[in-house]
Amino acid sequence: MQAFGFPVGRLPDEALLSGLATGDPELAVTFVRRFQHRVFGVALAVLGDTQLAEDIAQQTFERAWRHAQVYDSRRGSVATWLTTIAHNLAIDAMRSRRPEPVAPEDLDALLGVVSETPEEHALADEASSTLRAAVAQLPREQGRALVMAGIYGMTAQQIADWEQVPLGTAKTRIRTAMGKLRTTLTSPKRGDHG
Repeated sequence: MQAFGFPVGRLPDEALLSGLATGDPELAVTFVRRFQHRVFGVALAVLGDTQLAEDIAQQTFERAWRHAQVYDSRRGSVATWLTTIAHNLAIDAMRSRRPEPVAPEDLDALLGVVSETPEEHALADEASSTLRAAVAQLPREQGRALVMAGIYGMTAQQIADWEQVPLGTAKTRIRTAMGKLRTTLTSPKRGDHG
């Protein structure tokens, strides 16, 4: 592409993804360089393990290469598609390894990860930042219950056991947090007069 006077690094994301699918080495390298920090940041934010995050980043690019032809720009940008792949792979890796449960005192730090990390930069679209802000504004016990259920896939009973609260309390925390998020995310923004 440089031979035509157009620098490869200035190609749109979709063109680089198409080049990745064709196996063009120059386009593949440019594609990986463009998104490597973002993909690694998502994996690291979810896993907290540099080595595993590197493995997940590599798997993300391999999956993107294998499935580039199914990318649909109507469903989101290439960056969103890639970070979704990375996030899902990282969650799968975390669920499969589960070396030790997360200590309740560490959940406060994890809630911070949801709102203030490299992931914030990696998932730069408006919807994810709005969601992170909404979760960060929840009362701690509700935010913790929501994170345990949503990110770690824990049941209400597991959350109740972990937090040492009655099952009904755990369910109420999850339900209340979800209701608050729903209200926050569906209410019109200030200044929108529709």
